[in-house]
Amino acid sequence: MAEQLFLSADGRLRDTWRTAFPAARAQRPAEPLVGDVLVWVLVAPGEKAARQIAALRQRGVAQPLIVLADEPGEDDALAALTAGASGYCNSHAAPEVLSQVATVVGNGGLWVGQGLMQRLLAGAASLLPPNPYDGWADTLTEREREVAHAIARGASNKEVARELAITERTVKAHVGAILEKLGARDRLQLSLIVNGVESSR
Repeated sequence: MAEQLFLSADGRLRDTWRTAFPAARAQRPAEPLVGDVLVWVLVAPGEKAARQIAALRQRGVAQPLIVLADEPGEDDALAALTAGASGYCNSHAAPEVLSQVATVVGNGGLWVGQGLMQRLLAGAASLLPPNPYDGWADTLTEREREVAHAIARGASNKEVARELAITERTVKAHVGAILEKLGARDRLQLSLIVNGVESSR
């Protein structure tokens, strides 16, 4: 895994960041960024994430950028992703969540909060023809197909569990199996496959 580099105004690591990544380092945003690193950008209250991401990209920073927002918001997240961020999460997220974010982004994926993910998936689904078919469903069980369609509509695990009268734990297991069978990195890519925008492997 790439090294974790945190950019903050004071150039210091917060305790949760250090817990998630004991070998992480921190620096101020103006300092040069070098090496194979995932760059975490702290956005303080009142600041716009997109502005900071755009400034880093204009400086020629090519490393993956993850926004850590003290006051996260869906519109701010969407703007940051449009500006070139690979992830957006709450700066106070638990170490386990930060570790998941690093894994997803480090593997070329995109990390966004559940609310924005649902908004993106619902928007994508509304623009596409219903249930295009490329054979992806053949590899899944009937229950997995039901879960995949619900995820593609933007449903959360809790909503899928309620809709299908199963536990959230079971939904999580189905989602993991679906992602593996279809070769999808994340829920967004799964939605694109189900909606016919992208082919499964």
